[in-house]
Amino acid sequence: MANKFSLKTFLVALTIAFAIFISIYPISGYSVTFLRSAAIVIVTLVLWSSGFLPPFLTGLLFFAFATVFNVIRPDLLFSGFGSTAVWLIISGFVIGSAISVSGLGERIASYIAPHITASYPQLITGLVVTAVLLGFVMPSSVGRAVVLLPIGMALADKIGFAKGSNGRLGIATSLAIACNMPSFAILPANIPNMILAGASENLFHIHFGYTEYLLLHFPVLGILKSILLIWIVIKVFPAQVTQCAPFDQYPDEENELNSRRQKQVGLLLGITLLFWMTDSIHGINPAWVGLVVAILLLMPRWGVVDPKAFNSAIDFSTVVFVAAALGLGALVNDSGIGTSMGKLFHYILPDSSNTPFLSFMALSMISTLVGLIATIPGVPTVLTPMAADLAQSTGFSIPAVLMTQVVGFSTVIFPYQVGPLIVAMQLSREPLPKLLRITIPLAIATITILMPLDYLWWLIMGWID
Repeated sequence: MANKFSLKTFLVALTIAFAIFISIYPISGYSVTFLRSAAIVIVTLVLWSSGFLPPFLTGLLFFAFATVFNVIRPDLLFSGFGSTAVWLIISGFVIGSAISVSGLGERIASYIAPHITASYPQLITGLVVTAVLLGFVMPSSVGRAVVLLPIGMALADKIGFAKGSNGRLGIATSLAIACNMPSFAILPANIPNMILAGASENLFHIHFGYTEYLLLHFPVLGILKSILLIWIVIKVFPAQVTQCAPFDQYPDEENELNSRRQKQVGLLLGITLLFWMTDSIHGINPAWVGLVVAILLLMPRWGVVDPKAFNSAIDFSTVVFVAAALGLGALVNDSGIGTSMGKLFHYILPDSSNTPFLSFMALSMISTLVGLIATIPGVPTVLTPMAADLAQSTGFSIPAVLMTQVVGFSTVIFPYQVGPLIVAMQLSREPLPKLLRITIPLAIATITILMPLDYLWWLIMGWID
């Protein structure tokens, strides 16, 4: 551990030294503001990707350096705090807290679990489907993991899967991934989706509707990827269900107060989902729908979440991180870094704009590769400002270029790229490296099978000429 820590410290120190060098010594053809902006961006991304500092602290450092060195106007730098993405995150935390406090998540799981224990494939399928469906009503992959992982591990105990066994690892890994990856295809369900939506709105005034986003991505990245996940888990961690102890009823079912609260939350979630799915009709942004629901859930006496518990319900470190990510995107765009990086990515893109399949695959792979360096939440931060240049090179529309990011950042290779995967495996108390046995083959299958299928789906949907 000491060697790993020393290596990480050395790499971070080397990055800071390089950033200081390009900030002080001018490079021909580049302005001082450009070089200082590049230094700030490089240090921020390395700190985020290495986990050397907590993400929110790195975000605060980014804000501090950007303001002290005056590389961007404050209204652009802090525009993320006014973004719909941030407000959707805040409302999502409140909704997730309401589901946990009321016991609705556990009650739903208790109803489903007794019906999925007939066989191991049925068990894994049932858990994955439950996690995917929960992505429609709980806009937080961490929240979904917090609700479902304890239920999954309790179910493993009932079946007799011992710690470290294939069956228990199958439950842990399938839930960890199902709570996160398929929901990249659901607009309000994951942070990178919301960063992309917020950055697209801030930089290009492009708004992606809930239904539009869902129809484009969910059939392949949601449904087919979940089927692929189930198949890989069953093959990598084969097991058999040989016994199942009686499933206890949850006390909340007999508690009148919690039952009333669960009905309240369930009703509000149903209304919320209806408004999210029909935003193309009524025109109300999903963030404002979520904000209204969050207010109702926080109302004294009638609400479910105690207003005094608001601070504990909201993870403000995540809010700061997302706002910083959006601010970094604005800096990349305003300083000209995006245009410069776009020129580098042109070496990956096909020479001709008359090869839409190769352009689609190249754009998707660029997003995947950026995710390895900047982590998944950093992908829309880095690539969104370059969308106009990439669109000009490929002949795709700017919205189509923006949406290829989803294909790429939903392709996760290593757990460090996505925080919720780490949280989920910690909740399962199973070794994190075991997750690599699923993420790596799933990523390979996604690139070789799902990306080409996604291209065909985009043709059918009319997103590619």
